[in-house]
Amino acid sequence: MGGVALLALQAIVYFGVMAALLRARRVYGVGLFVCALGVMHFLETYLAAVFFIELPFGLLSPGSTVLFSGKLMMFLLLYIREDAETVRQPIYGLFIGNLLLVVLALILRLHTTVVRLPGDAPNLQFVDQMGVLMVWGTLLLFIDCIALILLYENLARRLRRNVVLAAFLSAAAVLSFDQIAFYPALRLTSGVPFSALTGGWVAKIGAAALYSVLIGVYLRWIERDGQRRGSRGLRDVFETLTYRSRYEDLLRRSLIDELTGVRNRSAFEQMCRDWLERPAPDGQAVTLAMIDIDRFKAINDGLGHAAGDEVLRHVGRTLEANMRPGDLVFRYGGEEFALLLKGLSHNEALAFADRVRRAVASEVRAVDGGSVTVSIGVASSAFGSGNLRSLLDRADQRLYEAKRRGRDRVVGDPAPRLTIAD
Repeated sequence: MGGVALLALQAIVYFGVMAALLRARRVYGVGLFVCALGVMHFLETYLAAVFFIELPFGLLSPGSTVLFSGKLMMFLLLYIREDAETVRQPIYGLFIGNLLLVVLALILRLHTTVVRLPGDAPNLQFVDQMGVLMVWGTLLLFIDCIALILLYENLARRLRRNVVLAAFLSAAAVLSFDQIAFYPALRLTSGVPFSALTGGWVAKIGAAALYSVLIGVYLRWIERDGQRRGSRGLRDVFETLTYRSRYEDLLRRSLIDELTGVRNRSAFEQMCRDWLERPAPDGQAVTLAMIDIDRFKAINDGLGHAAGDEVLRHVGRTLEANMRPGDLVFRYGGEEFALLLKGLSHNEALAFADRVRRAVASEVRAVDGGSVTVSIGVASSAFGSGNLRSLLDRADQRLYEAKRRGRDRVVGDPAPRLTIAD
């Protein structure tokens, strides 16, 4: 039992120091905590490869049992006290740092004139062995951290935020997976017997229990003053941890016009192709309405570009406010906007466009109080049958006709029969 007691003592010391660094983040930032985690990783892998003790239930390594299990639980504690945005930083930092370590170690092998100093010579074979374990262990760490947080979030919700039980169950599941996945690499590089698999698994389950209790103690008596973050959906947590939310935000921003907040021309061309060139079973009609702000150059020249920008923003907001669910608004360029409407007959689309025209005329004002009007050209196409260029050409022609007729009006196709005017 002396071996078990020593392992427990190591775990308590490890948790105590790391928890103190975590608590100190309010004063010194989270950098101390993250750096300490990173420094321990090499020792953890080294011990997992070469340092084993034997207990009644099998062989085990303190590197895996105490340090690796502890590191996972500290990631979980950081998530509990902070959020997914914070915890993903050390996860990715360790992943990249460990890969860099392996690459640099491989470059060392390219040296042909290594000086042999008195004492032990450099053991490059051991470096290779450690490299295999580091790469595989780093990949498992990445998977384990994300899986642990997702499992905890799910279980905590089901168990009514019972932190200790949720932490133990999620850690036990993830550490069991890790033990099974890491053992083949350990067997390949170090030749450890099968008892290291079973012994290490039992020890990790015990570590999960101890660390879960310590987390409960920390949250109950050490850091109970922090604001609890609200529960988040598993998909939100996963997308945050994997930076998918950043990717989607970047993609969204690339399709948004910065001045008006509506979709930009790139988004317009993409959506037109999706709506027009892909056959769809519902067969709904697609309407394109091209909108031009009347006498916009006079606003810019007479009131200044800042006033013109404000008119563009106000028109964009007005268009968005008058759309149906599923309708799309785009800034096509300059003072031109475009609407994509689905499921309207051409006459219905003309009536809808005219309501939009009247909304702009009644709601949008220039900085001098003058009214702002728009001209609109409307063209329709059967859903999934047509092409962007022909629809755009027709809508542009109708827009030009609306301008020619005196502006502040809607012209459709064919113009003589379907024009709506004041």
